[in-house]
Amino acid sequence: MPATATPSGRLHQLGAALTVPNFRRYVSGQALSLVGTWVETVAQGLLVLHLTHSGTLLGLTTATRYAPVLLLSPYAGLLVDRFPKRRILLMTQIGLGLVSLALGLVVLTGAVRLWQVFVAGIAFGTLSAVDNPARQAFVSEVVGPALVRNAVTLNSTLVNVARVIGPTIAALVVDSVGIGWCFIINAGSFLATIASLLALDTAQLHPTAPTARARGQLRAGFRYAAGVPDVARPLLMMALIGTFAFEFEVTLPLLAKDTFKGGDDAYGWLLGAFGLGAVAGGLYALGKAKTGVTRLKRVALGYAAAMAALALAPTLAAGIGVCFFVGVATILFLTTGNSTVQLASDPNYRGRVMALWSVALVGSTPIGAPIVGAISEAFTPRIAVGLGALACVAAALVGQFLMATPSTDRGNKRRAPRKRLRPRR
Repeated sequence: MPATATPSGRLHQLGAALTVPNFRRYVSGQALSLVGTWVETVAQGLLVLHLTHSGTLLGLTTATRYAPVLLLSPYAGLLVDRFPKRRILLMTQIGLGLVSLALGLVVLTGAVRLWQVFVAGIAFGTLSAVDNPARQAFVSEVVGPALVRNAVTLNSTLVNVARVIGPTIAALVVDSVGIGWCFIINAGSFLATIASLLALDTAQLHPTAPTARARGQLRAGFRYAAGVPDVARPLLMMALIGTFAFEFEVTLPLLAKDTFKGGDDAYGWLLGAFGLGAVAGGLYALGKAKTGVTRLKRVALGYAAAMAALALAPTLAAGIGVCFFVGVATILFLTTGNSTVQLASDPNYRGRVMALWSVALVGSTPIGAPIVGAISEAFTPRIAVGLGALACVAAALVGQFLMATPSTDRGNKRRAPRKRLRPRR
């Protein structure tokens, strides 16, 4: 009889990447820094609403923060393929910390103006355009190819643990000492990531050989991504959902303020429930070995149902409860898509491929955030959230429509039947 896995064995499998000392160091620094990031995310939304009382301007300032990701990520991905990723991350983390520190100081002095938020957003986005693909591609160098899926899921789960803790801290800080200190906290949190990068045992890393400089490498990256089905399809699906559904920095504060008539803490409750659901979804994903477009399509349909329920939630309490399930669907879609793309991509193209993933996930915000903000202001935030639900359905249809080619989905037992070749006469 086959041996039955013990609870301790299953637990070890769920956290397999944590057996790598370098990964433990790396994610511990990332976790602390991400708590600070979500503290600042909440603070920025509240700051813009306090300065403008406008959903459209909230969408525009959010778009400004991510516009450089849309414009610069393909070039940034090429830089990530050409240079050591650890060195790139040290530089971007220092720069991001300085941006948060500068914005926090102008808020604390009472001199903050909306244009300063725009300038800080452009600086933040420019650095993030390089930081995002470097962070995602660096995971495989920390743990090695065999543990990529587990490491991606663990990392995404920790991101959403931060999403739970960050808004709670933000609410306490805003109520006690003011919005400005949220930016100072985030500036200090980048020190944790910098320290973890410096503490890595470089002899235990799995570095990819830098791509030599040559003509046409940017175009080659686009051609490569378009030519691999398990890269191209998740990118298209993520672009749809990233543009219209993943605009929570705009929809959640507007739902809290305009729809549910709550105070500043209402946004924190919605975002905290979202993060708690994402943690639960991440823990579930750790126990599932399947990736691929088939699974991604099913998750997109569940995502659509959760977004539709949020659009119809009658009260703040109901909205908080539904946000939990929106968080579950979000993390399942992100981890499944991210893992599928990473496992399907050649290491020599991984920086450019993950840059395109960043464009689909984050770079879509400059397009979607103003649209979602304007719809929320012209009609109601419920309509904007409903648009996100329709985008999830559209993503599932894209996945289904493009399934005509044989799938290479991992973890699925059924395979496309082989065609029998007729002998030539």
